Amino acid sequence: MNETTNPDRTSRSLRKVVSQVLNQLGTSKEARYYLNQFSAADSMRFAVIKIGGAVLDEQLDLLAEALALLHDLGLMPILVHGAGPQLDRALVDADIETVKRDGLRVTTPEVMEVVRPMVYRINRRLVHALQKQGVMAQGIQHGVFQCEFLDESRYGLVGEVQKVDLEALRDVVQSGALPVVACLGENASGQVMNINADFAAREIVWQVRPHKIIFLTANGGLLDAVGRVITAISLRNDLEYLRSQDWVHSGMLLKLDQIAQMLSKLPETASVSITSVDNLATELFTHRGAGTLVRQGEQVLVEDKIDASLIPELTDLLENSFHRKMGSGFFDQDDLECLIRSESNGAIAIVRKGVNGLPYLDKFAVTPKAQGAGLGSSVWQTLIHRYPKLYWRSRTGNTLTRWYYEQADTHFSSEQWIAFSRGLTDMNEIEACRDDCFDRPESWLPRGSGRSGKSL
Repeated sequence: MNETTNPDRTSRSLRKVVSQVLNQLGTSKEARYYLNQFSAADSMRFAVIKIGGAVLDEQLDLLAEALALLHDLGLMPILVHGAGPQLDRALVDADIETVKRDGLRVTTPEVMEVVRPMVYRINRRLVHALQKQGVMAQGIQHGVFQCEFLDESRYGLVGEVQKVDLEALRDVVQSGALPVVACLGENASGQVMNINADFAAREIVWQVRPHKIIFLTANGGLLDAVGRVITAISLRNDLEYLRSQDWVHSGMLLKLDQIAQMLSKLPETASVSITSVDNLATELFTHRGAGTLVRQGEQVLVEDKIDASLIPELTDLLENSFHRKMGSGFFDQDDLECLIRSESNGAIAIVRKGVNGLPYLDKFAVTPKAQGAGLGSSVWQTLIHRYPKLYWRSRTGNTLTRWYYEQADTHFSSEQWIAFSRGLTDMNEIEACRDDCFDRPESWLPRGSGRSGKSL
């Protein structure tokens, strides 16, 4: 019997592998939910994972271990890889200038002489690394993408995919091997063309419609202007804003536009996760995920008054998130700046007028389901776009404190509270905000029971 079809194909039993995953994640209920969901799916539709060239440079062994774990669980992702950094170095060695237009590598015949052997080499390296982990893998270097020139006069031998032939992928998956797809295509006359890896992944995704779409990058996500990972992007709410920012350009802009185009032809529930190799299991098997989650997203609404009809639902969300009962008068609106909420009310931010006219984030709450859908991050992005200067507080025992540290520029601690600020530079203002955080009265009755959630 072929090793990959043998139930005992590795020295670890499936039970042990599952236990390893659950122990790593620490959330067995979530992990079992996703394992059951993925295992019940057609093998071809589990996931498309696009692997950046920098990952193959810096984390090849770790990547192979992570993919081996998935393979041991019977999960068969389709792997699509780039080779950007390797090609940059190879072109320098060949004394050929790298030219990029609109984020795409201009591929002259001289450049193609370097591209082809390097892509072959990277493809073999990934296959070999998987095989060292006991995983049967097969490189697919040609025959998947039928292309025409994207714009020969502008980009040279860069292909625009016209058709994806899934037969080769299906044969590899059905044999029990992981398909490792190189981003090279051919036109009708046999001319080999270079394909941007994000373009290639998009075309495969449209044909396969997988449960998970993952981009593995060395950064572990898309970064904001100061190098922090953006946890979620709602295309409906954030895309135009991001396109207008000076720090979104070249490869990042191309990636955003390609993901937006990819998701435009998929169901509303589809999403793309941009994450790191060491967070791959967290991304696949937990609601919270890791890295940047990109989806069409619910509309995020900004309202300067709280409609009375919403108060019962908002009260329920807040009380369940904070595990406390709301005190009387909380929804008085004399000092209300605005309510920011997702359409489903799964994520909300209540902003009040603070010291010196600065906005004070009074409450931020997200249900577990909305957190898994990235709605909390969408509300947060809307919040910080609207209020570049902001301050808030969190209890010292809050489970989200670590995340708040990452979002803030300053923080101060007392026995009960941590005061945060963002975008403030004047020390007198910062200290006034800190004191206001520490002095504000409680908005709750004595602690009561409630269901779990995430909150400020």
